[in-house]
Amino acid sequence: MKRLSFLASLLVILGLLLSACAAPTPAPTAVPEEPTPVPEEPTPVPGVAYLAGIEAAFPPWAWVEAGEQKGIAIDAMREIAKIEGIEVEFQDLPWPSLVPGLGEGTIDILVTGLSVTCERDEIIDYSIPWWVIEQEIMVREDSDRNAITSMCCGAVVASQAGSTAYVWVEDNLEKEGVDIEHKGYEDYVMAVEDLVIGRVDSVLIDTDTAVLLAEGRPVKVVGTILEHEPYALAVTQGDPHGLLPKLNHGIMELYESGKWAEIVQEYMPGAMVKPVPTYLLECIETYQAPIPGLE
Repeated sequence: MKRLSFLASLLVILGLLLSACAAPTPAPTAVPEEPTPVPEEPTPVPGVAYLAGIEAAFPPWAWVEAGEQKGIAIDAMREIAKIEGIEVEFQDLPWPSLVPGLGEGTIDILVTGLSVTCERDEIIDYSIPWWVIEQEIMVREDSDRNAITSMCCGAVVASQAGSTAYVWVEDNLEKEGVDIEHKGYEDYVMAVEDLVIGRVDSVLIDTDTAVLLAEGRPVKVVGTILEHEPYALAVTQGDPHGLLPKLNHGIMELYESGKWAEIVQEYMPGAMVKPVPTYLLECIETYQAPIPGLE
C-alpha cells in the first residue's frame, strides 16, 4: 500500500512538472487594421480640352469679330490655360443657359462676366474674384427720364435674362408692385438696340458693357445701383475635374505678372485695375481659408 501511495504521489508530481515545463499558449495576435485610403483630389487630365462656356455678345468680356473670339475674359482664360498647362475650348451659349449648364456639368468652366452671388454658390463653385462692377441705368440721349423715373412710372425696363440685374428688377420693382413692364433679353446688345429705337425706356446694364455699347449710340447713363459686384470664373460644384486650384493660381499669376492689367487696358483703355482678388463675399464656400490654389 505504501508503494502504491508512493507511486501515485510520484505521478502527481511528474504531472505538475510537465505542466510547468509545457510551452505557454500564445495570446492571439491582433491583426492590424488597414488604414482607410485617402481619396485622391481630382486633377486636370493632360490632353483633355475642358469646355469653357462664354456669352459671345458681352463686350468687353467676350464677343466675336470677323469670326474671331476676343475680349478680356477670352484672352485672360487663354493665358491662364497656358500658365497652368491645361487645354480649353470655348463654347458660345446664351447667357440664361450658362449657369444651369455649369451646374449640370455640360460645361466645365464659366468664363464670361459672371457675378458672384450667394444664391449661385449653391449650385456652382467660384474662383477668386478678378473684377468688380456696378449696374447702371441707361436711357436714350433725348429721354427726360432720370434714375428714379426710368425705374418706375410705367417705364419699360430691359435687362438680361438670368442676370443679377434681372433678379434685382424682379425683387425690388416687380414684386414690390412698382409700375413697370420688365423685358428680359438674351443679350445686352439686343436690349440696347431696342432702347435706341424706342421699344424700351431704360436698360439696367453692367458698367463696362454700358461704356462699350454706348459708343456711337444716342444713349446715356443716368444712375447706378448694385455697387461693388464682383466677377469671377466658376466650375461645377465640387470641382469634379480639379480645375479650381489652377484657375485661382493662374489668376494670381496673371495679375502679379502685369499681364492682367495689359489685357484689361487693351479693351478698356484707362480703366483702373483693382487688386486681385477683389471683394471676397463671406457667404462663398470656396473663399474660406485655405482657398484652393492659394495655400
